Amino acid sequence: MKANLKYNICWLILMVAGFYLMNALILVGVIDSFLENMVVTIGINIILAVGLNLVIGFAGQFSLGHAGFMAVGAYATAIIISKTPTAGAFYASIIVGVVVAIIAALIVGIPTLRLRGDYLAIATMGAAEIIRIIINNLKITNGPSGMFNIPQFATWPVVYTMVCITTIIIVNFIHSRGGRAALAVREDEIAAESMGINIFKWKLAAFVLGAATAAVAGSMQASYLQTIAPNNFNIMESIAILIIVVLGGVGSITGSFVAATILGVVDAALQSFGALRMVIYALVLILIMIFKPSGIMGSRELSFKRLFSRKNKKVGAKS
Repeated sequence: MKANLKYNICWLILMVAGFYLMNALILVGVIDSFLENMVVTIGINIILAVGLNLVIGFAGQFSLGHAGFMAVGAYATAIIISKTPTAGAFYASIIVGVVVAIIAALIVGIPTLRLRGDYLAIATMGAAEIIRIIINNLKITNGPSGMFNIPQFATWPVVYTMVCITTIIIVNFIHSRGGRAALAVREDEIAAESMGINIFKWKLAAFVLGAATAAVAGSMQASYLQTIAPNNFNIMESIAILIIVVLGGVGSITGSFVAATILGVVDAALQSFGALRMVIYALVLILIMIFKPSGIMGSRELSFKRLFSRKNKKVGAKS
């Protein structure tokens, strides 16, 4: 218990230090508005990638429906804060988006999570497209024209805080009894079922939690960019999130952070290349996957527990 408390305090110190470092760099002018926009985009992508990694990497479910749940959160926030432009309404809209996304995930997940592999990917992709088409045909969402002049409450400190909160929730789930059950299901469903694990229950739990985090990311994006349209949440958005997960390492939360950061920096650095930007971006992805097919981190994680154990071994060896 004391050891776990020590590790949790280390992570808390790291999060607080990261916040104050960012704040200091902005105050001294090292990070300008362009770089701040890049940091916020990276933060939103981290939330999305960590949630999808839970579904794919830890629960073993190949989902392509993440953009649909992101759209639910984005439109919930856009509608609510456009009518009531207050900070309280903004945070309430995040909760509303998460609740609606959870309901949508249950409606989608209960019939589709009995499928596997490619069949599940196609089913979840279809579900995301249904969500997008519904949004595209509603008057309250302004149809295909989208929504504009959305009040901006999602600043970089808010996004940073949400990255920390969603990561803590997902990591705690992974290390909980439910997370271990989901990992057992990923490794071997038959063996897991023979041990008394409710396969469907833990598949659905991971899927719902991933959808909830996607809704949070959607809320952040809608309020930060101040404009959204149904086409922002098509299949290509789901694939873009999947690329981050695969590039970082399927089953590595640290990998999702690293990949989202690298791709965010590369994308920002290539802004001046115009149409050539996507060609260079694609080549970078191809080269990384050729030389590191398991992803940048593979299945490895940054662990204070491992760092402390190595330190203790070295001290023991010297003595």
